[in-house]
Amino acid sequence: MKKSMLNILACPIDKHYPLELFEIATGVDEHTKDEIVNIGILFCNKCMRFYPIIEQIPVMLPDDLRDKEKDLQFLHKWQHIIPSNILHEAQPWHI
Repeated sequence: MKKSMLNILACPIDKHYPLELFEIATGVDEHTKDEIVNIGILFCNKCMRFYPIIEQIPVMLPDDLRDKEKDLQFLHKWQHIIPSNILHEAQPWHI
């Protein structure tokens, strides 16, 4: 995900803007020289939902379309980097 996309992304649940970005792994797009986030989390401070960024793609699905097991695996894998409020209080699930 290009960091410049933060200017246009809003929470799909409550339409809150802007979302908070937590970067786990970053890089630079070879063609445009834009900074990209390879792995990270977008977080809505209003409804407390998190949206993982996996292989540069923000997974911003409504709760009923999300894969609980994949989301929990993501949280467990990166728990040493992810802020505690996301780990323990985020919606639709947390660890």
